[in-house]
Amino acid sequence: MERIDDLQRNGLKIIQDTGRFCFGMDAVLLSGFAKAKPGEKVLDMGTGTGILPLLMSAKTDAEHFFALEIQPESADMARRSVAMNSLEEKIDIVTGDLKEASRIFGRASFDVVTVNPPYMTAGHGEMNPGDAKAIARHEILCTLEDVVREAAAVLKTNGRLYMVHKPFRLAEIIAVMQKYKLEPKGLRVVYPYADKEPNMVLVAAVKGGRSGIKIEAPLIIYEEKDVYTEEIKRDYGF
Repeated sequence: MERIDDLQRNGLKIIQDTGRFCFGMDAVLLSGFAKAKPGEKVLDMGTGTGILPLLMSAKTDAEHFFALEIQPESADMARRSVAMNSLEEKIDIVTGDLKEASRIFGRASFDVVTVNPPYMTAGHGEMNPGDAKAIARHEILCTLEDVVREAAAVLKTNGRLYMVHKPFRLAEIIAVMQKYKLEPKGLRVVYPYADKEPNMVLVAAVKGGRSGIKIEAPLIIYEEKDVYTEEIKRDYGF
C-alpha cells in the first residue's frame, strides 16, 4: 500500500509502498556524506523511490540530478514524488538498468555518482528473485563490480563516487574500486551503538585520484534504545 512520508527537510515528501521497499537510515546517511558543488551533475544509480536525489536537492547546490532505477513501479513512484515536490526541473528519473548506465548517459558525463547498492550476494539467504525487497537487498540484477564499473565509466576524471555498504565487504569494495581506477579517499564507519559492531560503511572515491585515504570519526546512531545521538539529531533532523 502506498503512503506519503514527510522527509523532515525543506517540506519534502516521498511516496513509498510498504509492500515493496522503503528507504532506511543508510540512504539518509549517504545523503549527508555525499557532496555536490554548484554546477555539478549527479547520478544516483539504483535510486529506488528517489530518496537520494530528493534529499540531496535540499542540501546541495548541484545543478541537476539524474536517477536510474530498473524497477518500473519504483521509478513511477519516484517520478510522482519529484512532481509532488515540484522538482521536475531539478531531478530526472530514468527507468533502466544500471549495468547499462554508461550507454544510457554516455561516458564521462557526471561529476558525482551516488549509490546505495544491494548489500548481499545473490546466494546469501533465502529469497524470491522477483521480489522488490530481494532485488533491493541482494545482488540479483547487479553485482558490486557492475556498480563500480559503471560508476567509473560515467564519471569524469576527478569525479566522485559516494557509496554506502556493509563493513564485511569493505576489502572487496576497495579492491574493485581500485581495479576501475577509483581511488578511495574517504571512509566513515557507522555503529548502531558505541559498544556494538559497525553495521554500515560510507566510502568516497575519486576517479583517477592519488592514493591516500582519510578515515573519519565513527558515526554512532543511538545513545540508547530509541534515543538518537546529538550528531544524528543535529545533522539529519531525527
